[in-house]
Amino acid sequence: MQGFHATSMDEVAEAAGVTKPVLYQHFASKRELYLELLDDVGQQLLGAITTATDTAATPREQVENGFAAYFRFVRERHSAFRVLFGGGARRDEEFADSVRTVEAAIAEAIAALIETDIDDEHRRLLAQGIVGLAEATARHWMDHGLDLEPDVVAARVARLAWAGLRAVHG
Repeated sequence: MQGFHATSMDEVAEAAGVTKPVLYQHFASKRELYLELLDDVGQQLLGAITTATDTAATPREQVENGFAAYFRFVRERHSAFRVLFGGGARRDEEFADSVRTVEAAIAEAIAALIETDIDDEHRRLLAQGIVGLAEATARHWMDHGLDLEPDVVAARVARLAWAGLRAVHG
C-alpha cells in the first residue's frame, strides 16, 4: 500500500479491474474517490460494531461484542483499517475531517449504549475515550505484529473498559 499521493488513478483502475475512464465516470477525482472510500470503510466498521452490540443481552456483552467486532474487523480488513486510521488520512485536513466524522459516529453509537446516571456530554466524552482506546490498541497490535487473536485482544480491552464504565457515576 503506497498511500493516497503515491498511488495513481491508473493503478487504482488496474486494481479494480476497470479502465481509468470508468473510474472518472463515477468519481470526479482521486480525492473524491478516497473520501468515498474513507466513508465506506467507516460505515462498514460502524455497521460491524452496531450489529455486534445489537445482539448482546446485557451491557457487559455489549462492551465485549463491540470490541470483538472492532478487532475482528481490524484483523480481517487490515488494509481498510490502515486506510481509515493510518497516518496518511490524518495528514490531509479534508481526509482527517472524514475520519473524525467516522469516529464521531462510532462514539455516538457507543454513547447511546452507556446506561448510567450521567449527562449526555459526559456520555459522549466516555464514548470518545472508548473509540480512542480501541484505535490506539489496534494500531499497537498491528504495528508490533503481536501474535494474538482478535478475540483475545477484544477480551483484554473489554475487561478494562467494563471495569472503567462500572465505576462511572454522575
